Amino acid sequence: MPKNLIRRWYGLHHVWTLILMTAMTLALAWYEWVLGLIGFVLTGAMAVYAMLAERAFRRELKRYLGSLRYRIGKIGGEVIHELPFGILLFSDEQIVEWHNPYVAGILNRDSAVGLPLTELFPVLGGKDRDKAGEFEAMIGERVYKLNFNPEKRLVYVFDMTDHWNLQRKYEDEQLALGVVLMDNLEEVTQGMDDQHRAALLSKVTAEITDWSQRYQMYLRRLNSDRFLIVTDMKTLKQLEASRFVILDEVREMTMDQKIPMTLSIGMASGGSNVVEVGQWVQAALDIALGRGGDQAAVRVGQRQTFYGGKTNAVEKRTRVRARVVAHALRDLMKDSANIVIMGHKTPDMDSIGAAIGVLKAAEALNKEAYIVVEGVNPSIQKMMDLIREEPALHERFISPEHALGLIGPRSLAVVVDTHRESLLKEPRLLAETERIVIIDHHRRSEEFIANPVLVYMEPYASSTCELVTELLQYIHDRISLETIEATALMAGMTVDTKNFTLRTGARTFEAASYLRRNGADLALIQRMLKEDLDEYNKKAEIIRHAVIHYDHVAIAAAEPGKQYPQLLIAQAADKLLNMNGVLASFVVAERPDGMIGISARSLGSMNVQVVMERMGGGGHLTNAAAQMEGTVSEAAARLKAILDEIDKEEGLFE
Repeated sequence: MPKNLIRRWYGLHHVWTLILMTAMTLALAWYEWVLGLIGFVLTGAMAVYAMLAERAFRRELKRYLGSLRYRIGKIGGEVIHELPFGILLFSDEQIVEWHNPYVAGILNRDSAVGLPLTELFPVLGGKDRDKAGEFEAMIGERVYKLNFNPEKRLVYVFDMTDHWNLQRKYEDEQLALGVVLMDNLEEVTQGMDDQHRAALLSKVTAEITDWSQRYQMYLRRLNSDRFLIVTDMKTLKQLEASRFVILDEVREMTMDQKIPMTLSIGMASGGSNVVEVGQWVQAALDIALGRGGDQAAVRVGQRQTFYGGKTNAVEKRTRVRARVVAHALRDLMKDSANIVIMGHKTPDMDSIGAAIGVLKAAEALNKEAYIVVEGVNPSIQKMMDLIREEPALHERFISPEHALGLIGPRSLAVVVDTHRESLLKEPRLLAETERIVIIDHHRRSEEFIANPVLVYMEPYASSTCELVTELLQYIHDRISLETIEATALMAGMTVDTKNFTLRTGARTFEAASYLRRNGADLALIQRMLKEDLDEYNKKAEIIRHAVIHYDHVAIAAAEPGKQYPQLLIAQAADKLLNMNGVLASFVVAERPDGMIGISARSLGSMNVQVVMERMGGGGHLTNAAAQMEGTVSEAAARLKAILDEIDKEEGLFE
């Protein structure tokens, strides 16, 4: 490029020079006309030369720009045709108007001009087709990234197959750790001699070893009932696809035992380092055990997934653990300024009864204690009416606002009948103290109250009242329960066990016997549980809409627009379970708060907890619930879709 091309003032420079020369010549001619004449001649010659030079410059510039335009056009065309990515232009109607040869090559056709954009790349035909963004498309065996810009009506196409394969390889080769635990070894081998015990352990170990070899995992025995697994993410995905079939294989293999052997598995992957993955594994195993065992808990990053859990939890609590927890709770109470006890939202008899039991333990240790309750719902109305007749007990029930004024750093917060902070009426109470105790009988969920100092969670127990009753026997040498206190604890057990017919073990009846000896009034409990005729008719109205699915699943969706309390929805599900041939029941109805309530019940052959968890709820294997926004018909449709998914994945029934 000529150097003068970048001097935009070149021509003006010559003009001013000529003007200056003309002025100087005029001045010279004023004094000496001969010299002035010579100056005019020289100035004219300079002007002519400048004009000729300017014309030569312009011809050179024009010739140069023409050559440059030709070269740029030629090279630009070659570059666009040889680009290692595709360029595609489309019209307002999303019809292809032009594309470079790269696009034709990946589409394996001479030209795609005139074809709809969505026909070539269906991924661009979604609801966000008018928004710019990046999309992935599979064409043949290769993966392409589409940079979609509807404003410029332009699509860039990049081949990201190698990057995608590398990323997938990286993900597949990520470290995955796991722990396999024989979660009921002591119960299964109780009463066996050494020979039979060794034979059973050898049989189960061989099955686990064969399973690890089948999936090419490194297996290392840690102790008699625990194994370490080292594998990668690819294998973990295969295990999830198989839904951890080892759980069923071991259970079926030991079915001839009085109590079949079950496994609990915790696995994790996706952590930032090995230490974090190891911590996740232990937490996953704790959750699997907390949910009743016989299942696998898998954590990958922030995703938590559960598999198995088809059988009822085997009662395997020992009085040793109850005594240890009771002594720890006693020490915490003695060292606390005061005690605040709270259950879940919309408390039931189990929640209130357990809270009264903890209150009694605090009073035996001469500590100020209060029970947090906001409002009275129909499920506890009759119990609260009886409590009002006992002023000393009733004055211990306070509102959440009152509790916020009482709790402090040295206060002890005891949470009963739940372990999920979102289910508490006033979660702010937990933020005021670091001394938190959890007593619960529900299967552990992914959500858990942060940093409790003492946790007593036993999914094998029938109710929280049963757990609290056992603690009372060890927390103080002489605890004498009043009739109303013993009756409240017994009522909680009665409701949660459906009159001692579900989820009951030997320990349940031992706790009930202790309460009976301390004055629990069974006749009073029956009066509390009596139904109103109007409520009975409402339940019958819901049950009238029940339809049988999968031969043994009853689903009742109430009429739209009619509202029912959550307690009545749950009772309707209980009633449905009493029908011939019904192994599981679901009731869907609108609640007075506008939410849609779903209650689920089963006789143990179907895990309704898994179903309700997929709907955003939770619970037990035989007793679960969920709530959601929307309409009754939408909730019922979603429930049926989830049942279809579970049936295709692993079957609904054991």
